[in-house]
Formats: sequence, C-alpha cells, structure tokens
Amino acid sequence: MNQNSDTKNIAIQEQGPWAGLKRLVVTRLIEFVRRPEAIFWVYVFPLLMVLVLGIAFRSKPVEKITVDLQSGADSVWLSEFEAAVKSDERINFQTFDEKECRQRLKSGKSDLYLRRADDGKIEYVFDETRPGSVAAKEMVNRLQLVHRWKQKSDEQSDLIGSRDITFQEPGGRYIDWLIPGLLGMGLMGGGLWGVGFAIVDMRIRKLLKRFLATPMKRSHYLVSIMISRLLFMIPEMILLVLFARFIFGVQIFGSVVDVVLLILIGAIQFSGIGLLIAARCRTMEAVSGMMNLTMLPMWTLSGIFFSYERFPEVVHPLIKMLPLTPLIDSLRAVMVDGTSIVALWPELLIMTLWSVVSFAIALWIFRWGD
Repeated sequence: MNQNSDTKNIAIQEQGPWAGLKRLVVTRLIEFVRRPEAIFWVYVFPLLMVLVLGIAFRSKPVEKITVDLQSGADSVWLSEFEAAVKSDERINFQTFDEKECRQRLKSGKSDLYLRRADDGKIEYVFDETRPGSVAAKEMVNRLQLVHRWKQKSDEQSDLIGSRDITFQEPGGRYIDWLIPGLLGMGLMGGGLWGVGFAIVDMRIRKLLKRFLATPMKRSHYLVSIMISRLLFMIPEMILLVLFARFIFGVQIFGSVVDVVLLILIGAIQFSGIGLLIAARCRTMEAVSGMMNLTMLPMWTLSGIFFSYERFPEVVHPLIKMLPLTPLIDSLRAVMVDGTSIVALWPELLIMTLWSVVSFAIALWIFRWGD
C-alpha cells in the first residue's frame, strides 16, 4: 500500500509542481458535473428567476384604471360623466352601491370611486397611500373638468365642484394584504421542509429499515409524521397572526375559526406534498433540490408578495391550480374581505385534491429501505 502511494506521489512530482493542484481542480469539476441539483441551482435557477420576474414586471402599455360610481347619483350627472369617461380607453367604469364600492376600493379591485354629495359636489374617494389611487383621481378629475368645459359655449361654465375624501379603512393597507401570503409561505415551507427532511434523515441513518421488523404500517408512520408536524405548524401560524395583530394592527374581518380551519387544511396539504417528495429520496442533496424545485413556481407565481394578476391572463388558470394559490386566496378572502369559508368551496376543493392525491401516491411509492 505504501509502495503504491509513493509511486503515485513520484508520478505527480514528475508532472510538475502544479500537478496536484490541477488534479484537485479537475476532481472538483467532475464532482460538480455529476450533481445535477448543483448545476440547476448555479445555472438554471437564476435564469428562471430572471424569466419569471421579467414577465411579471415587464414593460407594457399604461394599465387601465378602474373607477367605480356609487349608485344613487342623479341621472343627468351620471350620463354626462359616462360620456366623458367612455371617451378615454384607459378607464374601466362601473356602478355599484356604497357598500360594494368601499369593499372594492379596500381590496384593491378599484382605484377610486365617486359619489354625489348632498350639496351637489362630486366626492373622490381614494386611498392616498396608494400611488395608483392618487394617479387615478387626478386623471378622472382632469377628464371631468375638460369635458364639462367643452360642453359650455360661454365663459360662465357651471363646472361641478368636487372634494377629496381620504379612504382610511383597516384592511386596505399592503401589510393587511401581505400577511395572508406570509402565512401561506410559512405553511408551505414548514410542510415540505419539516416533513421531507425528517423522513430523509431517518433513511440516511438507516432507521427506517428497522421498522421492517415491526408490525407498523406505512400509513401509520406517514400519518404520524404529518400529525407531529401539524402540532408545530399550527401554533407557529397563530403566533404570526397575533404578532401582526398587536404590532401592525392587522385585523381579521372574517371568522377566526375559518382562518384556523384554512391553516389546518393548508398544513395538511403541504405535509402530504412533503411526504410525496421524500418518499424515495435517499440523500439530503436530492431532497433539497426537489423541495426547492417544487416551491420555486409557488414562490414566484402564487402571489405571496405581489398579485399574480401581473402575469399574462392566459396563465392565470394554471397559477390558480398551484397548491399555494388557493390557500393564499382563501386566507385573504377571509382575513381581508370577511368572506365565509363556505363561499370558498372551489379553493377548498383544489386543496383537498392536492392533499388526498399527494398522500395516496406517497403511500404507494414509499419504501422503508433504499
């Protein structure tokens, strides 16, 4: 053995003083090339991030603004205003009652709404903390004044006066919109990483093989992993909600019970997906790559930090089928809009399908050994 080692050392020395360094570099390069997950994160992942974010924030024509008119305004002013607005293709104009107008502005579905005050003036109701809302108010105001001026032939124009009404209502801030997204992201990370790493770690340490000698069923083992993770995740999410409530004043406008149920369903869903990913992985590198590859589309597409409506409309149906999207949409609907969980049955159906299908496939392909 020593003779062979000495022979190799002599051969390296004969190749020059840098031979050892060259061999180490070549060895590391070969190791890198033989690890597909490393190649993915070094070369492919940055390109995917550029592609996805480039599409979301691509340069495009000026977006249309959405202006709501509170019903009850006199018909003469309404008809004149419609004529002015419809002459500008940048404005989407709709009529709703007061409650719906406030709800749409609060949830960001409209940029501002207008109403006719008792003294005859137009009231622009908008959120001064949202740049889009302020810009929409200025655009509509200029359009209204110009239109009214053109309709009069004399200088004594009876322009309708207006006033600004600042819209400040809990639930309309970005932080109120963001917290449900962070809850969904936490459930996704906790379910996938918590469950997947636990199984793969036991497989690496050869602990799973020992269960072959026991009467334990695979289903019991997988369910126990899910339940144990749920016992950690649900209190974690509740703590996040309480922190947001007391530090940032984030309120839940719907049922607290509905929020807890959605957290439970989301935790079960991502625990099932975590089981599926880890059912056959044998190394930490493999499970890490699979976890990140699974979460990447949801990180960027499901609307955690910005609305998925920024993406082309043609991909919206696919985005809504991702596991994280219906969870975040449901949490926002309950927490921000006060929607009942019963009205969210399409989102609940998607999450239930993900939970059942992922667990069933994981149970089918799971093996105790390598």
